[in-house]
Amino acid sequence: MSDEKKQPVKSPMGGGPMGGAMGRPTEKAKDFKGTLKRLVRYLEPQKMRFFAVGILAVVSTVFSIFGPKVLGKATTKIADGVIAQYAYIAKIQAAVSQHAPEPVIDGLRKSPIPLFDFGYIGRIMILMIFLYVISCLCSYAMSFIMSGVSQRTVFIMRNEVKEKLDRLPLKYFDGRTHGEILSRVTNDMDNIATTLQQSLTQLITSLVTIIGILIMMLSISPLMTLIALVTLPACGILTVFIAKKSQIFFARQQKSLGELNGHVEEMYTGHKIVKVFGHEKESIEQFRRINEQLYHAGWKAQFMSGVIMPALNFVNNLGYVFICIIGGLLVAKKAIEIGDIQAFIQYMRQFTQPIVQTANIANIIQGTIASAERVFEVLDEEEQIPDPVDNVRIEKGNITGKVDFEHVSFRYKEDVPLIEDMNIHVNPGQMIAIVGPTGAGKTTMINLLLRFYELNGGRITIDGIDITKMTRGDLRGLFGMVLQDTWLYKGTILENIGYGLENPDPEKIIEAAKAAHADHFIRSLPLGYDTILNEEASNISQGQKQLITIARALLADPPILILDEATSSVDTRTEALIQKAMKSLMEGRTSFVIAHRLSTIKNADLILVMKNGTVIEQGTHDELMKRKGFYEDLYNSQFAKRFDAKEEENE
Repeated sequence: MSDEKKQPVKSPMGGGPMGGAMGRPTEKAKDFKGTLKRLVRYLEPQKMRFFAVGILAVVSTVFSIFGPKVLGKATTKIADGVIAQYAYIAKIQAAVSQHAPEPVIDGLRKSPIPLFDFGYIGRIMILMIFLYVISCLCSYAMSFIMSGVSQRTVFIMRNEVKEKLDRLPLKYFDGRTHGEILSRVTNDMDNIATTLQQSLTQLITSLVTIIGILIMMLSISPLMTLIALVTLPACGILTVFIAKKSQIFFARQQKSLGELNGHVEEMYTGHKIVKVFGHEKESIEQFRRINEQLYHAGWKAQFMSGVIMPALNFVNNLGYVFICIIGGLLVAKKAIEIGDIQAFIQYMRQFTQPIVQTANIANIIQGTIASAERVFEVLDEEEQIPDPVDNVRIEKGNITGKVDFEHVSFRYKEDVPLIEDMNIHVNPGQMIAIVGPTGAGKTTMINLLLRFYELNGGRITIDGIDITKMTRGDLRGLFGMVLQDTWLYKGTILENIGYGLENPDPEKIIEAAKAAHADHFIRSLPLGYDTILNEEASNISQGQKQLITIARALLADPPILILDEATSSVDTRTEALIQKAMKSLMEGRTSFVIAHRLSTIKNADLILVMKNGTVIEQGTHDELMKRKGFYEDLYNSQFAKRFDAKEEENE
């Protein structure tokens, strides 16, 4: 159960008001400053848009911050009206209780009743609507501009990465998994785009909000501001304490989830074997045990992260209590207005959110810079040697197929020689079989011929032309390939056969399919040549896939072929068809065959026997058998294995 099977567990703390910054650790960049400077260079062409975003963010935030202060004025005016009416009633009640003369009491009763200043309140409401509408419009414009900035930046970076991947040598791809390369092109790019579009604008607005709210709170009451700020360290200390405890359980939860996913995947892929050997009970018991571990770790993790909010609310509520008490005393002394208390509490409630957002965004930016660094690592990789400017232009139809390896040397690592002083001469139309144990250098030899790797010494020529004098496109256009691992893409069979040519004639495609003995099975399909192959071409058999690839090679009509015997996983009848198709394909062409079954290459014009990167024997089958060397041992060992297998079948 490898780590690759483990699925990430999203911590609930990531979404909480104070928990986001305390979530799972973010990958950090090796060179934060250098990578940040390099990323900023991609943004320089759009610096005017950034400036506009900054102005809009400030305007939007400032207008939003003024809201509680303005609303406090309305509250004060309403409170003044209530107090005036209460004073009016109290005055009359006092006159009555003191047995004032009746005319005095009547005069008080007939005096104007204090009214609320609805005109002032209405103007406040209109101003509030204006402030929030402007703030909303600025936020919309800011998001719109930033979307264009982020997508344009990532568009440029994606193009650069794509062009870079096209220029990288095969050794780069051989040294990394497909998943790792795809992750840099997709996941890391998405991280950068998301941060540019969302996190940067949030960072600007959060910083402006923190400064603005702090100024507004100080303008109302420095004393109450001091009390409010005391609660922040308390919240931070409490969050860190609980987060450390919860992380232990989240780690256990992630480990158990990884084990559970691994177990389910193993049992699902091998369920037939499990049933055959009667291990259902053991499998169920193991699942129950892991699931039990996941349950205990999970509820503890969720409980601990759930404690954060009630604890923070408790601390914040204590702060509100002190603010209300101190504020009430200040109102009594007429140091502030009653509406200022309401505005201050609103500011206090808003103050923690941008602080947490800033902490979260700082964490996100760490991860984004790490993603950018991974992308830049691809862009900084050493490229393959560029094609020569004064390259030799060749016509495929004029190539006879004469191939020469002259004193060829090659090594994957500088200090580990693989091929030393290889000399091979292949005449046009010859069939060359390459045999040898695993790791002997058979595939390496083909990669050198196609110039997927560069030679360390010597040269390879085709019809006397050094392959380094050709463009890679022209060179590889001379070859057709039929490999053991077939590659077909999602599309119709007609499109897959015609893949090697631009706008191929459908009639020629059908002729190639007939020559490859694929026409019969294709026409037996419900949609014939218009049958759509799925992503893995699993809706046809392995042998049928191979026949289609042979038809594709026949249609391309290359002067040189590279064949990797692909009959090991097909039935006898299909193998015979493939052998016939390959015979048609090789007719009149120079062919390099990587041989797995030595019995199939008896008729080869030249057999190259490789061991440890060196051609140790070469000749025809009969010549090599007479020498009684390494080839004879290989051939006899395969024959003995097949003989033993037949004996076992007979028994």
